[in-house]
Amino acid sequence: MARLSSFTMVSLDGCYADASGDMSFAHATDPETKAFTAENAQGGGMLLFGRVTYQMMASYWPTPFAAQNDPLVAAGMNRMPKLVFSRTLEQAAWSGTTLVQGDPAREVQKLKQGSLDMAILGSGSIVAALAEADLIDEYQLLVLPVILGDGKRLFAGVTRRPRLRLESTRRFENGNVFLRYRPG
Repeated sequence: MARLSSFTMVSLDGCYADASGDMSFAHATDPETKAFTAENAQGGGMLLFGRVTYQMMASYWPTPFAAQNDPLVAAGMNRMPKLVFSRTLEQAAWSGTTLVQGDPAREVQKLKQGSLDMAILGSGSIVAALAEADLIDEYQLLVLPVILGDGKRLFAGVTRRPRLRLESTRRFENGNVFLRYRPG
């Protein structure tokens, strides 16, 4: 049975974007965080996105600049199969991408019957929908030491309260903290 993990960069106050949707606070620019994300990108499986994150990623990772600036991450991102959930997107041109306009929870339930593990990158609304449906097997959060005050909360709309068990942590020199949780 396939497993589903989520990886999201969030502010200290739990936002994945500010009130206007800007996510620029979450770009990994220091060498330690860039090395960590490059190592994380070496996994296999399928990447899942919501429309906004997909369009942001698709505008960068297939470019020559990404291949030069972040060769390991770019290779992984471009190699892996991708699924984008959107009711408004009409086509998904990034190679290896399948567009799904239906219910994310229903689609992920089907995919979990297979053997290909999946990872949600960013995509806060998709994380919330799949958390509400109890479909996420691992939550990975990179907490950045910034307070946005107002913004798009990662688990907005989630009414369930699953028990989560802390599996691991990592502190970065710049104050970032990586947290890995599993249900249980």
